[in-house]
Amino acid sequence: MDNYGLWSLFPTLVVLGMAIVTRRTIESLFTGALVGLLMVDPTAVVSQGSDILLAVLGDDTVTWIILVCGLFGSLIALLVKTGGVLAFGDVITRRIHTRSRSLLTTWLLGLVIFIDDYLNALAISASMKKITDRFRVSREMLAYVVDSTAAPICILVPISTWAVFFAGLLEENGVADNGMGVYLQAIPYMFYAWIAAILVPLVAVGAIPALGPMRAAEQRAAGGQIMPDGVDDAALEAEDDGKRRPHLLNFLLPIAALIGFTWYFEIDILRGVIVALAVMLVLIFSQRLLSFHDTFDTALEGFKSMIMPLGTLVAGFTLKEVNDLLGLTEYVIATMKPMMTAGMLPAVVFVTMAFLAFATGSFWGLFAVAMPIVLPLAASVDANMPLVIGSLISASAFGSHTCFYGDSTVLSAQGSGCTPMAHALTQLPYALIAAVLAIVVFLIAGHM
Repeated sequence: MDNYGLWSLFPTLVVLGMAIVTRRTIESLFTGALVGLLMVDPTAVVSQGSDILLAVLGDDTVTWIILVCGLFGSLIALLVKTGGVLAFGDVITRRIHTRSRSLLTTWLLGLVIFIDDYLNALAISASMKKITDRFRVSREMLAYVVDSTAAPICILVPISTWAVFFAGLLEENGVADNGMGVYLQAIPYMFYAWIAAILVPLVAVGAIPALGPMRAAEQRAAGGQIMPDGVDDAALEAEDDGKRRPHLLNFLLPIAALIGFTWYFEIDILRGVIVALAVMLVLIFSQRLLSFHDTFDTALEGFKSMIMPLGTLVAGFTLKEVNDLLGLTEYVIATMKPMMTAGMLPAVVFVTMAFLAFATGSFWGLFAVAMPIVLPLAASVDANMPLVIGSLISASAFGSHTCFYGDSTVLSAQGSGCTPMAHALTQLPYALIAAVLAIVVFLIAGHM
């Protein structure tokens, strides 16, 4: 791998600039990837590009994401079509009489469904958007509440997919024989996650006002346009036709199966959603809620509704592979190493890795590369290891939370009914507030 130095940042800057100007995500990502390939070898763009695309689409993680998101889309579409979502909305609305309560309820559900950020982002947004619509809450605000609860809460609870993954990484890197034990020690130091999760109820009740793009979105929603322009969410939208609702159990049983079997299969959300779909089909056919053809046409439409977010994720993985060819991660870490003293290390690690996570859209794979570099450095300068680990994992949460082509951002936007760019831009001021506060706390903790 050649050393492109400062130029390794150029494709990512192209992506960010183009995305802000055009508000189009997939095109921006593939343009950035193309620019990177031209830098690597202008004569082999087609061959290298096709090899990278094949490698991305053949990757087990990408295949898993495609199946999880597509089947989630099918499950949500069936819950919508059978009236389960509206039945849930009827029951919840009887107990919710204000805008702030609708958002606080969304936040509380996010605290309860902590197993996986995909599960959190898609299940809660699908369940709550018709409720928040009644109070003219913009879809961007709903996406913010969902997304700001998903990744932060999943890393703070040690029985989630994030905790299992990072505990495994800690063991692989020889930090401890019991990775989960070290992870538990680091939870109090995951400052970004704590602050981001605490900001949500403050925004929900109006203690922190709508800022910048979010203010414009809320004003638009108050005028009657809940969804932003350019959103095609028909398959996942529940239309109230006035018909009698099915029993609430038709909504609760599939969701309970989804959560319960995800847990039962050692936090494997793919198996959980397959069982939930099976339960949904039994309910549909036993009660004759839909015909055979309507059932599978609806499931297919739900799967198809996830094509755009899945395209964004594939494009994001492609850009990540190109950035790896350019040596972006290694360059940034090497540049920041002189600043990594014992006192400064936690804050510098958070800033550096948060930038890389945001720029590359890689939140798990990036840290598999970074841990063998950062953790030995922390040991060599006698830094507080749980504090450094907390800063690393906080950076991962920030990236997942803010990157406009990251999986959590894309799925929160899709589930809530807004575009990834609209969600990312309206969420960014709050994420930056949490990040700045986290940096201050990391600096204080590092010098104690």
